[in-house]
Amino acid sequence: MRYHNLGHTEIKVSELCLGSMTWGSQNSQQEAHEQIDMALDYGVNFIDTAEMYPTTPLSKETQGDTERIIGEWIAKSGRRSDVVLATKVSGKGYKNVRDGAPISPASITTAIENSLRSLRTDYIDLYQLHWPNRGSYMFRQNWTYTPSQQDTNAVSDHMLEVLHHLGKLRAAGKIRHVGLSNESAWGTMRWLSLAAAHDLPRMVSVQNEYSLLCRLFDTDMAELSHHEQVGLLSFSPLAAGLLTGKYAEDTIPDGSRRSINADLGGRINTHLWPALNRYLEIAKQHGLDPAQMALAWAARRPFMTSQIFGATTTAQLKTALESTTISLTDAVLRDIQTTYRRYPMPY
Repeated sequence: MRYHNLGHTEIKVSELCLGSMTWGSQNSQQEAHEQIDMALDYGVNFIDTAEMYPTTPLSKETQGDTERIIGEWIAKSGRRSDVVLATKVSGKGYKNVRDGAPISPASITTAIENSLRSLRTDYIDLYQLHWPNRGSYMFRQNWTYTPSQQDTNAVSDHMLEVLHHLGKLRAAGKIRHVGLSNESAWGTMRWLSLAAAHDLPRMVSVQNEYSLLCRLFDTDMAELSHHEQVGLLSFSPLAAGLLTGKYAEDTIPDGSRRSINADLGGRINTHLWPALNRYLEIAKQHGLDPAQMALAWAARRPFMTSQIFGATTTAQLKTALESTTISLTDAVLRDIQTTYRRYPMPY
């Protein structure tokens, strides 16, 4: 297991981060605790969650259960200092949390206190803004996204207000560092510029989707990441399970995420299958597990700080954790690049 600095900080996080969004819906508390213990045995020291979890399905009745499950593990194990813990504050429009209130000092105050209480901890290592109030092009919204109606001054005023509040929380010892999620290059740079100008907390990471099938980060965001030391924490590095090979056009395993969310968040369409099948063929031709190939490939990307992956079984978890031992040959990398040129945006 390799470790990378979290942005410009001295915190070292494992190249794989244990995702938690199935805990409390698809996974029980016992299963979640078994996953945490197993991941730590393999060298993982990074756990990501959010106040809105679990997902699949999302529910107002279960909202917050994932943080509470992690909190029970912390209380039971006494191993809080062994993990870098990341969570997120929900934002505008998500009705299951604060009736869809936007991110603001008031909503952050409520959210942080709830998260600290649920997680049974005095501090959060990485506190992230789950998505921008102004909207995001993540989750297939890039096909129709337009920023033309955004008020630049209003956005900047909001960011500055939030940064001041995050600074107070950091001074109080409730958070150590702050990060973004589902953000753009302009948005990230604006957060950084305002922080620098006013000596306020600097965003150290951005959590955006990234995988063999979703490579929106490769250009402007990659350049920003390099120059500004804002590392990527990639979510859905296995494309919601598609890159494991468990799904086909007519194959939906019982209890799987696809059995709950039919199109996997807009990922499944007629353009997907030729690209997906080719990546699966590459893995087979080179004697690789497809999930391990996908994770090992993404781990090589120069902007990658950590990949956030989830599992519903310990067998799936073991496969993912052992991807850190895989080395990809030049022939594999050439085949992947050729496929990317042929199928650059399958969803």
